[in-house]
Amino acid sequence: MSTTVTEETGERALIARLVGDRAGAWDLAGEIPTSVLRELGRQGLLCAQVPERYTGRGYTSERNGELTAYVGSLCSSLRSVMTSQGMAAWTVQRLADAGQRQAYLPQLTGGKLAAVAFSETEAGSDLSAIGTRITEDGDEVVVDGAKVWVTGASYADLVLVVGRCADGAGVVVVPADAPGVRIEKVADPLGCRAAGHASVRLDSVRLPSSALLGGGGQPLPLLVTTALAYGRMSVAWGCVGILRACLDAVTAHARTRCQSGRPLAEHQLVVRHVAELLVAEQSATRVSEHASRCWDGGAPDQVTATVLAKYLSSVHAVRGAASAVQVLASAGATDGHVVARAYRDAKLMEIIEGSSEICQLILGQHALSR
Repeated sequence: MSTTVTEETGERALIARLVGDRAGAWDLAGEIPTSVLRELGRQGLLCAQVPERYTGRGYTSERNGELTAYVGSLCSSLRSVMTSQGMAAWTVQRLADAGQRQAYLPQLTGGKLAAVAFSETEAGSDLSAIGTRITEDGDEVVVDGAKVWVTGASYADLVLVVGRCADGAGVVVVPADAPGVRIEKVADPLGCRAAGHASVRLDSVRLPSSALLGGGGQPLPLLVTTALAYGRMSVAWGCVGILRACLDAVTAHARTRCQSGRPLAEHQLVVRHVAELLVAEQSATRVSEHASRCWDGGAPDQVTATVLAKYLSSVHAVRGAASAVQVLASAGATDGHVVARAYRDAKLMEIIEGSSEICQLILGQHALSR
C-alpha cells in the first residue's frame, strides 16, 4: 500500500471517528463541537492545501477535493467550515507578504479557526458595493463596517475582513476578540445550520498595520477572485459529497423497502431516479476533477473551469437531493435525516460563493468572448 493511500485511509478514519453518526444532531442543534473543529484544524485537514513549509499538508487541489467530498458526504456544515478555513488560508497565501504568511498560516494549520467576511447588506452578489472601510492611521489600521452571512464566524479566532482601503481594497486579519468586534450568530439558517453563519460588526476596530495583508491597496476584483476561486472549488467538491450521500441513501432504501409486494428497486420509475442520481454524481465528480487538474496545472482556463464546476455541481446537488427525498418519501422527510439535510444544504450551494445566476453570467460572457 502506497504512502498516499495509507495517509488517505488514516485521515478518513479520523474524520469518520470525529463525525460518527452525529451530523444530524449537529444540524438540529445548529452547532458542531469546537473540539472537533480544533482537532481537524490541528491535523491540517481544514486547509490541506497549505504548503508543508508552513506546517500544512501540501495537498493538490484534486486530492483536497476528494477529501472535501468525503467530508461533504458526512456533514455539509463541517465541509462549510472547511471551505471557510481553506479560503482564509488561500487568501493569506496569495495576498500576504512573506512575514505575514509565516505568522498566520501555521496558526491556521495548528488549531486556530478562521472565517472570511465578504458580504454586506447592500453587497451580496455585487461585491463592488462593499462599504466596509480600512483606514490607515500611522502604524495602525482602523476597521469600520458590518458583514453578513459569514460562514464559520461564530467559531472563528480570526476573521479576514474585505474592505475599501486607500485607493483600492484590502484584507485585514481581525482577531474575533478584538475591541469593537461583535459577532452575532444567524438564527435558524435554511441549510448548513451548524456551519457557524454569523453577522460581524466592526466599530472602530484598531489593529497594527501588520494585520493588513500585503499592505492593502489591491484592486477589489483581485481580492474577490482570489478567495472566491478557492471557495467555488470547495463548494463544487462539497456538492459531489452531497450527491454521494444521497445516492447511498437512495440505493440502500430502494433495495430494502417494499411497495406492492416488490422492492422499490424493481419499480422502473424509482430506478429512473437512481439512474439520474448516478449521472448527477458522476457528472459533478468529473467536472470537479477537471477544474482541480486545471488548478494544479496552472491552466489558463482554470477560472472558467472552476466556475463551471461550482455551477454544474450545485445544480445537480439540488436536483439530486430533491430526487432522494422523493424516493425515500416520509422516511426521508424527517428533519435531521441525511436526505432532508441534503435537500436544505444543497439549496445554499446555489447561492454561496457566487449564485447560479452569477455563474451563468460569467460562463455566458466567456462563451461570447471566444
